[in-house]
Amino acid sequence: MAARAVEHAVSVEVDVPFHDCDPLHIVWHGRYFQYLEKARTALMRSCALDMPDMRGLGYKMFIADARCRYTSPLRYGDIAKITAWFSEVSPLLKVSYTVDNLTQGRRSARAYTSIAVTDANDTLLTEVPDALRDRFPASLFR
Repeated sequence: MAARAVEHAVSVEVDVPFHDCDPLHIVWHGRYFQYLEKARTALMRSCALDMPDMRGLGYKMFIADARCRYTSPLRYGDIAKITAWFSEVSPLLKVSYTVDNLTQGRRSARAYTSIAVTDANDTLLTEVPDALRDRFPASLFR
């Protein structure tokens, strides 16, 4: 599913700092997950599902699976646009991402994270609860 086709997609931009790079000025692969986290946080905030919101509703969440496919490196000084959107809401919440290198005009990575939900006592829930589902964009359920 392309991010452009998803009306609830949220994007953030990152100016790649020197400290994220190796001696060849290429972004270390683990830093991409920090960039994904910035976009995921913006997406969750757009639905009032950020960490304080989740705790207020009596739920917690954790990353159960994370995958990233690197297609072209980001380098020091590049501007990256990370776009996040919900691609599934049950039984786990799945957020998909694209990382686009705006400086070079090409895609640098595609990724997703699967997020599990627990109650306040850390009991794993087998479905995303209605209290959370009600906050997702209606377009997810068409």
